[in-house]
Amino acid sequence: MSSLPEGWSVVPFEQVADYASGRTPARANATYWNGEGKQFPWVAISDMEPYGIIDTTAETISEAAFHEAFRARIVPAGTLLMSFKLTIGRVATLGVPACHNEAIIAIYPKPTVDQNYLGYFLSQVDYSEQQDRQIKGNTLNQAKIDRIPVVLPPLEEQRAIAQILGRVREGIDIELSADKIASELKRSAMRDLFTRGLRARALKETDLGPLPENWDACRLSDVCALSTGTTPSTKREDYYRGEIPFIKTADIVNNRLRVAATHISEQARSDYNLALYPPGTVLMAMYGQGKTRGQVALLEIAAATTQNAAAIEPGDHVVPSFLWHYLMSIYDDLRGMGSLGHLSHLNLGYLRDLRVPIPPVDEQREMAAILDAVDNKIDLHRSKRDVLEELFRSLLQKLMVGEIRVGQLKLDALARKDSEAA
Repeated sequence: MSSLPEGWSVVPFEQVADYASGRTPARANATYWNGEGKQFPWVAISDMEPYGIIDTTAETISEAAFHEAFRARIVPAGTLLMSFKLTIGRVATLGVPACHNEAIIAIYPKPTVDQNYLGYFLSQVDYSEQQDRQIKGNTLNQAKIDRIPVVLPPLEEQRAIAQILGRVREGIDIELSADKIASELKRSAMRDLFTRGLRARALKETDLGPLPENWDACRLSDVCALSTGTTPSTKREDYYRGEIPFIKTADIVNNRLRVAATHISEQARSDYNLALYPPGTVLMAMYGQGKTRGQVALLEIAAATTQNAAAIEPGDHVVPSFLWHYLMSIYDDLRGMGSLGHLSHLNLGYLRDLRVPIPPVDEQREMAAILDAVDNKIDLHRSKRDVLEELFRSLLQKLMVGEIRVGQLKLDALARKDSEAA
């Protein structure tokens, strides 16, 4: 650690705060988890949003567990928590009185230590050289927790540092909230647009449910060309030393594709007779665990793709961005289609018979423009959040060692400007 400003010190954690770990009541005792009567929040690491306030927990314990496993001692609201197993160094603050598991410590700072400052400091410590490796993951033992070196400025500067970092976190939270609101707006708009349209037309019954009377409900293969690509051998390094964009399923994340992470050579394209799909093609991931399968991307460049993705080329009566938005709106249904029997993937057979609504072309364009505008709003909030997260990480590291001093910063308007932007 480089030299610290005058008046700063490095103190072992045991001199900075008292702390206590929690417990997990016996899972085999059903009355601890499913008992009747009063329930008590029980915090696991998964309940701890970094730097957040814990108001709810996924699990609660019974009054019997509270008295027998925790001896009727509850951790008060406002207490700082830190994980010291598995995910080491995650911090959050209790918003309600609660109990917590044995992978978490409740921290009670000494009077000369600001709690918010301590939480931020502990979150940025490099624990890699201190942790023990256990069968179930990494952990810190009590001796190592006691010896964590904590950099302590004078109390007033601790508070000032915490206030600066708190303002940046507030800005991040504002952008996250705005993102969630805009995303819900898009979901609501899609539900309405894809069933009622823009023209307030009378509805007719179709196999997709009620649709405006001047819309069609068509098989996807009747209005689009469907195919898949091929993956050139990865054993041939020369195949991947070219300039032709090549899209993998990992690149398909309900996005517009303007660049490719992978490129192939003209030789690879020739040897495998790969199609170069034009801009406006919709790509769908047909394989993949997690969220991958069923996600779609709209090509804005010409590109080749893998056999694990479907290439959907809209015909003259289908606006590509309209189709892309529509397929995003039925993501859950698409994943269900690809989970029949022992299969965990989609295929062209499913997609050929997929029914899709087809409004008049001009209405498709207007609907796509509305959803594009909402997407732009979402992208703006995510970009601003990314910038603020990077600012937070930089300030967190530099403020904690005095490389940057609070007096050098002018962030008074940060929270206000973000509130106005939201």
